[in-house]
Amino acid sequence: MCAGKRSETGPIPLRCLLEQSLTLAYVAMAMLLAGTIKGAVGLGLPTTALGLMTQVIDPRSAIALVLIPMLTANAWQVYRQGQFLAALRRYAPFSIALAIGVLVTLILTRDAPDRLLFATLGGAILAFVALSVTGWAPYLPDRWDRTGQIAFGTFGGILGGLTSVWAPAMAVYLAARQTPKAEFVRATGLLICCGSIPLALGYIGQGFVTAQSAAISLTLLVPTFAGFAVGERLRNRLSEVAFRRWLLVVFFLMGANLIRRAVF
Repeated sequence: MCAGKRSETGPIPLRCLLEQSLTLAYVAMAMLLAGTIKGAVGLGLPTTALGLMTQVIDPRSAIALVLIPMLTANAWQVYRQGQFLAALRRYAPFSIALAIGVLVTLILTRDAPDRLLFATLGGAILAFVALSVTGWAPYLPDRWDRTGQIAFGTFGGILGGLTSVWAPAMAVYLAARQTPKAEFVRATGLLICCGSIPLALGYIGQGFVTAQSAAISLTLLVPTFAGFAVGERLRNRLSEVAFRRWLLVVFFLMGANLIRRAVF
């Protein structure tokens, strides 16, 4: 059995080292693809990374590895878009509700079984696909904006505390407010940052993040930003409609497979 540690009788077997190396290579490729999608369409990094990583490692470990790239990539996105303080004031109710929801949910579901995480993550990915395909969103007038931010932020926090993915709640709110493209990119980067910080603190506090996983997560910045650079170039060369169509097909397959793993 590959325990990942030197045994009492000798070094780690070569087979175990190869299995670990292949897993790390797969994780790096997942972050490269996730970074590419993030650079091309402005979101989808945790959705892609977790959808792929959870095919070979458990959900908690996958989330722990995604934390640093997710936080860093979105901080970079916010920085490049500018107007950080104005955006923070604009989306303060959503950010606060999201942060509280993430922390509370994470504390309450610390011992949740993997099947629940698989089912919730798969459902979140399929919901993201459905929203992207239909483009459906209710209209949210100005007088209901604060209430809407708190409601969607809370829902996103519950979802994020379980899976680290709150894109469906975020996307529906921004679509309901008929947010322009540039503001959409700025807002998604900000809101993912605001949710990633309590998520990271909660994972550290509950022991899901180890020194080893933090070191691996840090090294995953390299494929993440390499993919981000590729994605930005692809954005201007490929048909965005065709790219999104194939992306949603992949997301659908990943989400359906996670649901399958939760049930069987």
